[in-house]
Amino acid sequence: MVAGFLALRLYMVLGKRTGHEQPLPKPAEERAPVTALPRPIEVPAEQRDLAARNIAPRAEAGIRSIVSAEPGFDVARFLEGAQSAYRMILEAYWKGDEEQLSWLADDEVRAAFVAAIAERAEAGHVLDNRLVSIERAMISDASLTGKLARITVRFDADIAAVTRDAEGVVVAGSMTDAVETHDVWTFARTLKSNDPNWKLADTDEA
Repeated sequence: MVAGFLALRLYMVLGKRTGHEQPLPKPAEERAPVTALPRPIEVPAEQRDLAARNIAPRAEAGIRSIVSAEPGFDVARFLEGAQSAYRMILEAYWKGDEEQLSWLADDEVRAAFVAAIAERAEAGHVLDNRLVSIERAMISDASLTGKLARITVRFDADIAAVTRDAEGVVVAGSMTDAVETHDVWTFARTLKSNDPNWKLADTDEA
């Protein structure tokens, strides 16, 4: 049994071509003339890595600057956090949770949200919205000015939106039909600061 096992292992290692074997040399008269092939252009690993991620070409230079200034920055982790922040901020706004908005958004953006919440309350309207799914999150722009890093993310999402009046009667929207939304949000953070959190610094529609 041991001998059989060793023979099987040798076959698995040596009995299959790996693409690295050297063929036996042919006699001189059988050898075909060697034609020099052009060497393929090697793409730097960093460029291949960036291309494989959800980063628009115009954002690549900014992302490289941020990574250079803070080597621990991870694009995939940032995008995961950005999607979580997108969901949390929307839900906080829909519920009128001003306290949560205060640590997710900077002062200017928070003030805009608070004003919209107050206007909604004055009209007696309540939002019964639901984020169905985030279809895609892509970094569309990035920059580094001094130590201030700004990264813009485009979110393509499906949202079920319903507006009710004070009595709970639906005045707009539908919970059965999700609406495609395209938001462009910019997050900012001072690199190498004690606060690791990125805050929402600007909002727009695509």
